[in-house]
Amino acid sequence: MLKTGAQYIESIKAMKPNIYKWGKLIEDVTTNPATAAHVKCVANAYDAAFDPELAPYFTTTSALSGQTAHRWNTLMATAEDVAGNAHMKRASYWINGSCTGTICAGWTVLNAHFGPSARCDAKYGTNYHQNLIDFMKECEDNAYGLAGCLTDAKGNRALNAAKQPDKNAYLHFEKVDGGIKLNGYKIQICGVAGCNYIVVMPTTGFGPDAKEFAVVAATPRDSEGITIVETRRPSDTRVEEEGWDGIKLGTTQAFIIFEDVFVPDKHVFLAGENEFAAQVLGNFTNIYRAAIGSCVGGQGDLMAGAAIAIARANGLTQKAFQDKLTNIVMVNNITIGLGIGAIMEGHDDGGAWIPDTALAHTNKVQVGTIPYEAKRLAVEIAGGIVETGCVPSYIDMTSPIYGEKLMKAMDAGSGAEDRIKLTRLMEWIHIGGGVPGCMHGGGSPDTARMLVKGATPWEKYVNYAKKAAGIPEDHLVEVKK
Repeated sequence: MLKTGAQYIESIKAMKPNIYKWGKLIEDVTTNPATAAHVKCVANAYDAAFDPELAPYFTTTSALSGQTAHRWNTLMATAEDVAGNAHMKRASYWINGSCTGTICAGWTVLNAHFGPSARCDAKYGTNYHQNLIDFMKECEDNAYGLAGCLTDAKGNRALNAAKQPDKNAYLHFEKVDGGIKLNGYKIQICGVAGCNYIVVMPTTGFGPDAKEFAVVAATPRDSEGITIVETRRPSDTRVEEEGWDGIKLGTTQAFIIFEDVFVPDKHVFLAGENEFAAQVLGNFTNIYRAAIGSCVGGQGDLMAGAAIAIARANGLTQKAFQDKLTNIVMVNNITIGLGIGAIMEGHDDGGAWIPDTALAHTNKVQVGTIPYEAKRLAVEIAGGIVETGCVPSYIDMTSPIYGEKLMKAMDAGSGAEDRIKLTRLMEWIHIGGGVPGCMHGGGSPDTARMLVKGATPWEKYVNYAKKAAGIPEDHLVEVKK
C-alpha cells in the first residue's frame, strides 16, 4: 500500500497524545511547533512515492508481496535493496534537509532480525520468524512509519544490565498471558513523534544472567503505559518561532518511558533467548553504518548547494571557491562509496542482506570524522556571518523602527532576505538542529573500531608478509598469554 503525505498525517493525528515537551502534553504532533516540522518531513517522504523522479528512491517492489510499497516497509533481501536504503537516505536530505528518522531505524530492526529470528525458532521451537514476517506485511499493508529503539539509558557503564541498581536502565520484559509487558527506558530515539509503531531491540549482547533484557518487539506509539518526552536540541526554540530564524525541517529525538506496556504475542519477535541479542544488534549496526555514509553525503550535497548559493548572495561566483566545493564533494563520496562497498561485499542472512562488518564499521569511523571537514569548508565559503551568528533576529529585521535599515545592511546585491535565509540554513547545518548524528549516530566510533579489529584476519596478513619475505610460516608466531 502507498499512502500520500496527507493520509499519513491523518494516521498520526488519530493517535492518542502521549508526547511531552516543555513540561506540557502535545495534543496534536502534526500542528504543534515542537513536532510539526518533523511530521511534515515524514509526509514529504510519503509524497515522494508519487513523484516520478523521487519514487525510485522511496518505493520498491516488496520481496514479501510482490507489490509496490514504501521502501521502509519492505524486506531488504538483496544487496541492491540495501543500496536502495542508502540512496533513499541521501535523497531524504535532498527533500528534507535532514535525517527523517521515522523511515530509518525501525525497519532496519526488522530486517536485522530476519535471520536471527529463524535461527531462534529452529533452536527453541518459537514462532518469532513468522510473527516478524506477519508484522512486516502489516507494516506494508498499512504503510506504517516506524521508530527504532536501540539505545537504553544504560545506567552505570561499569556494570552490566543484570547488576544495575535500577533495572529500568535497560528495557526489560516479563511474560504474561497472551504476550509480554515492557518496562524501562529507551533514550535518544529518533523520529518517535512521527511514527505509528515503535520497534524495540537490544542495545548490547546479553549473557544468561540477563535474559529478561533480550527483547525484540513492536508496539503502537500511543500504547497504554508509554510516555514520550521530546529532547532539547540546538535551535529548537527557533523552529517554534515565526519567521526565518528557524529552519522548519528536521527530525526529533525523544526519551521513552515504558511502564507495564503490554505487547501481544503476535508482535513479539524475541523474548529471553539471550544468545540472539548480539546477532540482531550486529546485523542492525552493519546495515545502519553502511547506509549512514549516504546520510551525511546527502547533507554534504545540501552544504555544497548552500555554499554556492550564499556565495552568489554575497555577490560572488562558484569559480572563486571551486577547490573547496570539490573537496566537499570528495568527502561526500568517501562515505557514500565506502558504505556502498560494504553493502556489495555483504552476505545473505536467512533471506535478508547484511553488509560486510569491517567495511560498514570503517564507514562509521569515517562518518564520525570527515563530514566535519565538509562543514568547515562550507563555512569558509559562507563567511563569518554564518560561523558567529551575526544576523539580528527575524523580529529585529522586520522591526518598523529600524528593520528597513538592517535589511539594507544585509543586501549584498541580490536581496537581503535570500542572504539571511541562506545564512540561517548554513548555521542550522553547521551548529544547529540540522547536524546529523555524525559522531554517535548509530553508535560510537570506538565500538566501530572494536568491531573492525575483531573482523580483521591479522594473522593472515602476517603470513602474507612472511611468504613475501621468504620466511617459514612457523617463524614469528605470537604465543598468546
